[in-house]
Amino acid sequence: MWYQHALIAAYLVVLGLLAIYGFHRTSLLWLYYRFRSQPPRPPRLLQDHELPRITVQLPLYNEMYVAERLLEAVARLDYPPGKLQIQVLDDSTDETQGICRRKVSELQRRGVDIMYIHRDDRTGFKAGALDNGLHRATGEYALIFDADFLPPPDMVRRMVHHFTDPAVAMVQTRWGHINRDYSRLTEVQALMLDGHHLICQTARHRSGLFFNFNGTAGMWRILAIQDAGGWQHDTITEDMDLSYRAQLRGWKFVYLTDTVTPAELPVEMNSFKAQQFRWAKGTIQVARKLLPTILRSNLPLRTKVEAVFHLTENFAYPLLLLLSLLVLPNLLVRTEQGWQEVLLVDLPLFLGTTTSLVFFYILSQREIRPESWRDVIKHLPLMLAVGIGLCINQTRAVLEALAGRESEFVRTPKHGVATRGERWIDKRYRAVKDLVPLAELAMAVYFAATIAAAVAGGHLLSAPFLVLFAVGFFYVGSLSLHQAR
Repeated sequence: MWYQHALIAAYLVVLGLLAIYGFHRTSLLWLYYRFRSQPPRPPRLLQDHELPRITVQLPLYNEMYVAERLLEAVARLDYPPGKLQIQVLDDSTDETQGICRRKVSELQRRGVDIMYIHRDDRTGFKAGALDNGLHRATGEYALIFDADFLPPPDMVRRMVHHFTDPAVAMVQTRWGHINRDYSRLTEVQALMLDGHHLICQTARHRSGLFFNFNGTAGMWRILAIQDAGGWQHDTITEDMDLSYRAQLRGWKFVYLTDTVTPAELPVEMNSFKAQQFRWAKGTIQVARKLLPTILRSNLPLRTKVEAVFHLTENFAYPLLLLLSLLVLPNLLVRTEQGWQEVLLVDLPLFLGTTTSLVFFYILSQREIRPESWRDVIKHLPLMLAVGIGLCINQTRAVLEALAGRESEFVRTPKHGVATRGERWIDKRYRAVKDLVPLAELAMAVYFAATIAAAVAGGHLLSAPFLVLFAVGFFYVGSLSLHQAR
């Protein structure tokens, strides 16, 4: 029947498109190893009397559990006191205001050049706060930290020398993790972020491709911000938006793989999903806004191709959800087909998607933790399952962006927990509840039925992949509902 052939064709096309994104990730891994031995070096090292004035910007919104920790860490930065200005850009509506005011007063008495700036009107959200702070900045460069980061004292001196190249607009450091060992969820997040921050960012930078400021733990030349059109808030990933606009203007970026700035990972599933939703939606918004300009530009073809993959990588989530829905009907119409076809068609495509991911994350851990990287392999199945379980949440983000639906910049709740045993459940901040967990649990039931159909139809080779899908949807959905209570 024609509809059976159409169903099988749709299934294989979706699987093939996912495999293409998987192979792209493998290409970034290849670029990483090709340029691994070529770290960036500044044109020259500045003497202390040559060091420029720097403004540190700390955009905050209702961060009562981590604000004081951040201010104290920034006050310990190793840089000449007369050349470092600190701005606390506080849009908070809760006790964070009082905490910050008291801490700023204390630091001022200790001789720290720090100022408190509060906005009652949150126009532009984080982008608006950063732009507002620039009007009172006295530095040539702006160093930005989100509330959950803990900058090491020596990081400014490790970054500033790269600006002796007048074409450099931004220097980004790699993220680390304060609470990696807190739970299975934080272990999974650390794996995901390590792959992006070590492999993707390093590969893009050292091979001459565009990459983006990660919104925090990076330093900007203020002149470059102004030249690129300033902070804009028509997307909810203002960092990626400004990054691409600046690079389109010809500015260069530097990524420091070996300079690590640790941060707190979300310990609650709903907070993690809110963060992932914002990143996915914002990336697609930037794609809608800037991809036409990028494709019409005189940039090299390889740069354009990488920009397309980078800005559209979240399309993998709708494809993954569509694949999930097609698996059961595909199994039902292929009950007459034997294991030979599965080996020839399905298995290579599945392996092209999953094997590339597995190697990508294993090798990133081998680079970061050479003595203990084997210990993280046990977390890989759950990491893959969580990536699958997120696809409903992320598909919603992609569709909202494509539809042009605007939304607030929803910050990720931070609880100030770093070690196992610390409680977050009694703390005030929570992610917004929605009905997505119910859909995730429904998909878990759907895959339980799919596994039964696969076993009954003799498609035993597909069972491990189907179990991964079932576990992913169940884990994400059930943990979301449990923690929301």
